[in-house]
Amino acid sequence: MRWNPTAWVERLWFDPGPGARLTSYALLPVAGLYGAGMALRRKLVRRRSYDIPIVSVGNLVVGGTGKTPFLAALAGRYEGAWIVSRGYGRRSRGLVTVSEPGRILASVEEAGDEAMLLARKLPQAGVIVAENRAEGIETARRRGAHLVFLDDGFNRVEIAKFEILLEPAKLPNRFVMPAGPFREFPSTAGLADLSLKEGRDFYREVQIEGGRERMLLATAIARPERLEPWLPEGVVERLVLPDHGWFDEARLRETMERYGAQSLLVTEKDAVKMEGFKLPLSLMRLELCISDAALAAVDAYVKDAYAT
Repeated sequence: MRWNPTAWVERLWFDPGPGARLTSYALLPVAGLYGAGMALRRKLVRRRSYDIPIVSVGNLVVGGTGKTPFLAALAGRYEGAWIVSRGYGRRSRGLVTVSEPGRILASVEEAGDEAMLLARKLPQAGVIVAENRAEGIETARRRGAHLVFLDDGFNRVEIAKFEILLEPAKLPNRFVMPAGPFREFPSTAGLADLSLKEGRDFYREVQIEGGRERMLLATAIARPERLEPWLPEGVVERLVLPDHGWFDEARLRETMERYGAQSLLVTEKDAVKMEGFKLPLSLMRLELCISDAALAAVDAYVKDAYAT
């Protein structure tokens, strides 16, 4: 069996056994230097304010914590909202306007899977992808945005914004990279306006649409083991690609035939990359429920921003 470096790092960070813990401890000196550098960056970088309210949804941990469904649930509550994302995994560069209210303007290859999913779920909003988030904010403002949501924006320390941090329900390794999954020291969470924990402040609801007796799970998300609690009976095999990976229709069809699968079981994020595939899909439709207290805090920030 070939060594899989991604799987090894995920075990080290998210499911550490005794050997992995020793590796983490050995990496602590490097992690300390990295964390100190990130802390110094926060002190030295000057924050820029914009004449529009900006809400950032991010995390301190590498990998999925539900930012995309959280953004969809939150941004859908406001008129004139635009989302600015980096567009991870896209096959384009620079600034791309993925959608404007009522119209999708780009392909999934240009947008990336998460940005396209947001554009599909929020037809009343606009979505922009750009490596330069400041350029994305300015473009959204010129196109009529009343409010900007910044996807994965906690580490964009140069932008003044309302900070929401999402924390996984369970995280056994609390070290900074490369010893653990934290992008900065865990104490940095104290700088957020809202620090929300899954299972306490928000939770997931999953419904299976079009389920079959025999299904092939095909997914390209970070830490796919997160899907296990919601998998229905009938999953005969799993085909897992790296996060934001692109699917090959012929390979999917061949794998389905090999295991006698009647459909592909996919997340909504995976499904946007399979549009046009002539393969039956069973969809894991995910919705995020956010606590009233968290929603009220965001409402108060937006209201105050409009008043000033």
